[in-house]
Amino acid sequence: MPLLLRRLALLAAICLLPTLGLADDEIVKEFKKYFRKFKDTPTRVEAILSLQGTESVAVVDVLVPILDDKEREVREAAIEILGSFKERPPIDHVFLILEESKDDMERLGLLQAIALGSYSGPSESLIACLEDKNWDVRRRAIQALASRGETAAVPSFVALCGDKESAVRCAALEGLTALKAPEVVDPAIVALDDGVWQVRSSAIAALAVVRDQRAIEPLMAHMEAEEGRLQADIGETLSEITGKNFGQSIENWRTWWGRTKDRFQIPSDEELAKARAARAEARERYKPSGQASFHGIETPSRSILFIIDVSGSMEAEVVERERFADGDYPSMRRMDIVKTELARTVEGLESYVEFNILSFATDIDRWKKKLVPANVLNKKSAVDYAKKLEAIGGASKERLAGAGLGGSANLEKGKTNTFGALMAGLEIAAPGEMDEDYEVEVDTIFFLSDGRPTHGDLVDTDDILKKVKEANDLRKVVIHTIAIGEFQKSFMERLAKENGGVFVDLGR
Repeated sequence: MPLLLRRLALLAAICLLPTLGLADDEIVKEFKKYFRKFKDTPTRVEAILSLQGTESVAVVDVLVPILDDKEREVREAAIEILGSFKERPPIDHVFLILEESKDDMERLGLLQAIALGSYSGPSESLIACLEDKNWDVRRRAIQALASRGETAAVPSFVALCGDKESAVRCAALEGLTALKAPEVVDPAIVALDDGVWQVRSSAIAALAVVRDQRAIEPLMAHMEAEEGRLQADIGETLSEITGKNFGQSIENWRTWWGRTKDRFQIPSDEELAKARAARAEARERYKPSGQASFHGIETPSRSILFIIDVSGSMEAEVVERERFADGDYPSMRRMDIVKTELARTVEGLESYVEFNILSFATDIDRWKKKLVPANVLNKKSAVDYAKKLEAIGGASKERLAGAGLGGSANLEKGKTNTFGALMAGLEIAAPGEMDEDYEVEVDTIFFLSDGRPTHGDLVDTDDILKKVKEANDLRKVVIHTIAIGEFQKSFMERLAKENGGVFVDLGR
């Protein structure tokens, strides 16, 4: 529908509605009057959230300029409200402004709001964004269209599987997967040769969902070329397509396929469910050799980062001492248990693995600037680093603080900057800005903490989970979590679940 006709349709819809209730009318007026006077971020966010439930075109008009605000939290609050409408006039106005806007930040925010609300509406403005010069606009447009189940966008998604920006290639593959479009198979097979591992990961995941016999031989060929986590993922995808369980054994896959391919049929959903159950049982009984293991979590990854909490709370002793009785630890302090296990894991790393260690309390400390090979020299250095880790500003230091020796106690340095540590692990310098440097080398993180954030840009666990998930949407890093201590474990459990990892509770 042409722009002029949509404008007239929107105007007609507004005229047919009852006049805005006085409360709605007043809240928008008050917002216009006072918002610019607020200077601190929490108050500005609260003012925006006060518009929740106001189904008015005027709300769209006052919030769209805020999508350019310098404060990330303020922009996110505006997107939340713009994505919460239930009535057509404000929703239609969101689409209309998207079509007219030339501002990158406005378009990004509006696309996120449309995806958040799964808004139905004219496709033209969204499809036009698929050709935008800004790669993040293209990516967000794919996500918005996929959230609506927009099958008409499938040809455009297929074309974008060859986009020059790897994040867009990933999004296009994932959009086609979300739509369960058979058209994903050919570009996904091509993407198995992509030079960026995140794109190959998206392709492998797509072929596991849209199961097609044509993918079997290319996947087997690429299993030989891949290593580490992606090689294991290909094994899982082949199992999803075939119902067989040969893991990463290319010889077994090829032998089976040579005998079977002429009469092979994709297993039914019922047959696949049985195969999955058998695979899960076998996984419990059989642990592949050559995999790194930290606190019982096995990983085939060859690009690993260990993130270790050294805040003051890690000085405390574990309560459930019997769980650690056979560990031969120097003491029952959480810190001694953790650093002993870290040293043991590092010592057991195979030479083909690359790794790094990041410790955190209030501040973040990296053992090395980047991943390094697990050769004998680096492992010796890492073990020495691990053994020297100590909880900063713990309970034992409070006596110094009580005696007026606050500097010696170092209590301010012993807080738990969970958000900062996770952002550093994902190599993010400025959370919330358009992310240019998302092609990280690390593909697996082990995050160990008592899980109680007390310092940093974000300390609310829901906020941290949201930002990590958003950042990791581009990076595809698996995050395993290990909790120790008495803090509520749900945060650490969700952090692992929402980022493809495994959660382990070491106990109190």
